[in-house]
Amino acid sequence: MDCSNGYNDLKWAIGLNRLMLKIIGLWPPDIRDAHEIVRSKCRLLYNFITLLFVLTIPALVSLVRVWGDMILMIDNLQYSLPLLITLFKISILWYKQEVLIPLIDMIVKDWIKTKMKEERKVMLSRARITRTITICGMFVILLTMIITFVFPWFGLTIRHVTNLTDPGKPLPIQSYYLHDVSKSPQYELTFLAQGIATFTSGLSYTAIDNFLGLLILHVCGQLENLQSRLTHMKICANFDAALKYNIQDHIRLIRSIQIIDDTFNLMLLGLIFFFGVLFCLQGFLIVNVINQKGQLSFVQLGWFLAALICVLLHMCLYCAVGEFLVTQSESIHRATYKFAWYTIKPKAARNLTLIMLRANKPLYITAGKMFPMTMATFCNLLKTSAGYISVLLANQD
Repeated sequence: MDCSNGYNDLKWAIGLNRLMLKIIGLWPPDIRDAHEIVRSKCRLLYNFITLLFVLTIPALVSLVRVWGDMILMIDNLQYSLPLLITLFKISILWYKQEVLIPLIDMIVKDWIKTKMKEERKVMLSRARITRTITICGMFVILLTMIITFVFPWFGLTIRHVTNLTDPGKPLPIQSYYLHDVSKSPQYELTFLAQGIATFTSGLSYTAIDNFLGLLILHVCGQLENLQSRLTHMKICANFDAALKYNIQDHIRLIRSIQIIDDTFNLMLLGLIFFFGVLFCLQGFLIVNVINQKGQLSFVQLGWFLAALICVLLHMCLYCAVGEFLVTQSESIHRATYKFAWYTIKPKAARNLTLIMLRANKPLYITAGKMFPMTMATFCNLLKTSAGYISVLLANQD
């Protein structure tokens, strides 16, 4: 057995995700600390109000003003759609905070309990993937902030600016405010407010995605450990006790996936809709500009292309994690059917059918309880979205 400090492993595995969610007030607070509960709710309320009134509403008002101009609309939607989805994701996780507490407790117990070296190695491997995704997400946030806010401060804007959207100095995000932002210090204060709100939005969007990945990959690691225990169960001194423990562990993991799916299925459905709309519009704009050598500079066209790739990778990540979950759950099914049941007692062999029946159906996370999040779904979504791009181009002609 590995007697290393499980708390250090736990801190390393979930530390970045917990920090990001704590900053925005979405990490479930300790119910024994009343002050921490109040602080968490204040951070969450500040985050939500800032996103709503500093960015989302002004961006939607600006969208109404530029309605009919395709380039300006797409320039607006690449910000306003992610803002709406971010508010939607925050609302879901806020509403489901209490439901997620047992999952967090499960992760803590899995890390701090005594385990075999092989099991710890598998868990660290899955945690390393989660940390890598989290670090990449933080890098993307930093890069986006530099491109969106630092460059415009020196006059290098990547937006499509017109007198309709920006009568004075251009703001980093297309928006409309009731006050005059062309004068100082209103412009500088609005610029700063947009920067803070955009950082909060990016942090919220990425942190919730990373948290979903953390939960699923942790369950995948536990499924892999369960599959290993099932494979070597015949060498256990007490076969019945080992089988009972593995069945209980399998049921625990199935219930965990059900909780995850119940919590995030509406969010994933919204993300599929968001991806489809944004992919169609940005793909249409890029193809249209390339064909007609239109109104965007190479820098602006490169920004639209980078945004399209980023959205594409995010959706691919959701589906890849879901596909990995299906693969790991099917490995339990294969391990039970390959077990040499004829070498054990008949009564023990009959008991083995309990886990066979539960492993017969693969585990999925779904979008709205309708579409399983797998790579097949991702490919179908790409094919459908590309078809709509051709429809938009045909209607334009």
